[in-house]
Amino acid sequence: MAFPATAFADPPAGATPVTHWEIGRLIERAHRRFLDVLRAELTRLGVDDISPSQVMLLFTIGTDELSVRDLLERGHYLGSNASYNLKQLVDAHYIHRTASQRDRRSARLRLSAKAQSLCDAIRTTHDSRQIGLDGDPTGELGIAYGVLRRLELHWTGALR
Repeated sequence: MAFPATAFADPPAGATPVTHWEIGRLIERAHRRFLDVLRAELTRLGVDDISPSQVMLLFTIGTDELSVRDLLERGHYLGSNASYNLKQLVDAHYIHRTASQRDRRSARLRLSAKAQSLCDAIRTTHDSRQIGLDGDPTGELGIAYGVLRRLELHWTGALR
C-alpha cells in the first residue's frame, strides 16, 4: 500500500518504525479524545440525557431511515451495545422506532426533531472549529482522512 509522501514526515534518526499496531492504538486514542470533545460539547449545550457514543449513533443514522441491521453494518457497532444505546435513545425521544411495513420483526429507525436539533447544534460548533483548524478541505484533515480511509481498505482487504 502506497501513501503520498506529503502525508508523512521523515522519522527522526533512531526512531522506532511506525507499525500497524501503533496506528491502531493511535486511532483508538484519537477516538476516545473525540468522544471527550463531544462530552464537553454536550455539557456546554446543557444536554445530560445522552452519551457521546449515542451522539455518534445519531450521526450515523443522519437523515436516513434505517433498519437496526443497516445501522449496525454502517456504524460497525456491536449488537448488544447498540441495542442498549438504541433503547436509551428511544426512551429519551431522540429516535423514532417503528415496525417495518414489510417485516414486522424488523424495526425502522429515524431521528426525532429533538435529535436533529442536537445534531445541528453539534455540527455548527464542529464546522466553526474546523474552519479555524484547517480551512482548506484538502489540507491536513483531508490528508489524514485519505490516509485513514486507505488504511481501512487495506485492513478490510486483509480479512479476505
